[in-house]
Amino acid sequence: MKTMMSVDGNKIIRVTDDKASKLYHEGFRYVSKSLWKEKVRDINKSEEPTKTKSNKMSKATKRHLRKQNNK
Repeated sequence: MKTMMSVDGNKIIRVTDDKASKLYHEGFRYVSKSLWKEKVRDINKSEEPTKTKSNKMSKATKRHLRKQNNK
């Protein structure tokens, strides 16, 4: 996969290698994938707060603590 941008900079697309070589001859140019991520992929993502992991003990941890307390 390659990331291509039109000469005027309006379109940034991800295409296969074969299509990229054809687009290059039509006037598109190669750009970095990070530019595509910034301008196209992540543009409509809403920033949701990440869910925090609970502090619940696993079964293995509980079992280990029970073994220590029974000694």
